[in-house]
Amino acid sequence: MTPAELKAIISDGLLSFPLTDFTADGDFDPKGYQKRLEWLAPYGASALFAAGGTGELFSLTEAEHADIIKLAVETCKDSVPIIAGVGYSTRIAISMAKAAEKAGAAGILILPHYLTETDQEGVARHVAAICKSVGIGVIVYNRNVCRLSVDHLLRLADECPNLIGFKDGVGEIESMVNVRRRLGDRFSYLGGLPTAELYAEAYKAMGVPVYSSAVFNFIPKTAMQFFNALRSGDSATTTKLLDEFFLPYVAIRNRRQGYAVSIVKAGARLVGRSAGPVRPPLVDCTPEEDKMLKALLDKLGPQ
Repeated sequence: MTPAELKAIISDGLLSFPLTDFTADGDFDPKGYQKRLEWLAPYGASALFAAGGTGELFSLTEAEHADIIKLAVETCKDSVPIIAGVGYSTRIAISMAKAAEKAGAAGILILPHYLTETDQEGVARHVAAICKSVGIGVIVYNRNVCRLSVDHLLRLADECPNLIGFKDGVGEIESMVNVRRRLGDRFSYLGGLPTAELYAEAYKAMGVPVYSSAVFNFIPKTAMQFFNALRSGDSATTTKLLDEFFLPYVAIRNRRQGYAVSIVKAGARLVGRSAGPVRPPLVDCTPEEDKMLKALLDKLGPQ
């Protein structure tokens, strides 16, 4: 798949990050992961980000990452494109990107580099080095320590033809509008804040109609229902789902740091699609919180 073809795909339709399956001991569970992808693929996501943030990239070894991307590509090759998350240091991210390209991934998502803070020039060089290491399309995730100004993005757009996407996880409206207006159609733009459905209408108004849904991991039918209602302007449906599910869901998610992943794994477990526990340093939701989430899921009905 060419970068231009990937750009067209991610510019239209819902995206998601599959959970990474672990055993009770915390080891990667390939059989469980394959079954997860086989279950999710037919629901209609435009692309899946394997080993992304919700997939706990930050807890994976390079060897595990390579196995996950390879398995994802093999499982979904006839149904949905796989975009591989990469991160850590520049050299590790390049190694991950090259392995993902070799495995047949359609593209790369650059997650924030590990730990150290740096000047925006350093971030831009990090992104450029990863882009230049592969020929497939690359999306940069504007989040945490990986934040890029519009001027740096303009320069990267010139230097790196395969940089085709900008995913925003910061939520600064002035900055996002500036990027969207000055970069125009050079990039595909994606909403990437946790529980993106809460911000979807605002991002659509800014010219960013596409986002990635974490809840697609356990309520794919509802996730697609919300996205299709948003796209068609069915505010009655989006408002109802926001009031009855997403806002109470976020109230549970906000009870502890790191729950943006933990609550998704809890949801998967409660609908009979367990992906196992989260890995440290994350912690799983409590039984009380599981009960609160189950009450919300019961109202939605079968998926």
